[in-house]
Amino acid sequence: MEFRATKFPGLVVCIPRVFGDKRGFFMESYSQRLFADQGIETAFVQDNHARSVQKGVLRGVHFQAPPHAQAKLVRVSKGAAWDVVVDLRKGSPTYGEWYAETLSDENFHQLFIPQGFAHAYMTLTDVVEFQYKTDNFYAPESEGGLIWNDPDIGIEWPDCAPVLSDKDLVLPRLRDFVSPFVFDG
Repeated sequence: MEFRATKFPGLVVCIPRVFGDKRGFFMESYSQRLFADQGIETAFVQDNHARSVQKGVLRGVHFQAPPHAQAKLVRVSKGAAWDVVVDLRKGSPTYGEWYAETLSDENFHQLFIPQGFAHAYMTLTDVVEFQYKTDNFYAPESEGGLIWNDPDIGIEWPDCAPVLSDKDLVLPRLRDFVSPFVFDG
């Protein structure tokens, strides 16, 4: 597996080796040993799988606050999505900045997202299956988010009208958010 660092401390693009032949392919999507060799010693406790059935579905920009903050390893197993994170760690050199990566069933890219980031994705195809591991269990009392089109963050979304949940339409802006996350860099 190739691990590609980003300018965001701790945020890593993970590119598995894919072995294909006329029957299909095989890949190792996660290896605790390989991740630990890269300094990523996260113990995942929950796997999640979401399916979206139309292009333009936007889920996010979500996070779980401490003490239930989550690191994630995200990937797309069917279709393609524009995956976006926003650094919410006070004191981080990239606080309030965003990063995006196209994840698809063709490029096999994954993104390791440390605790302290908000996360979102927009589907680029009609059917997308999005899978992710977390290092903390879902806790509804700790969930939060930021509005998807916050001009202070300036995420450059793909050119299509987003399909949003009612909840995601009323999230606050970054400037109105007091971050509970601290960069320990």
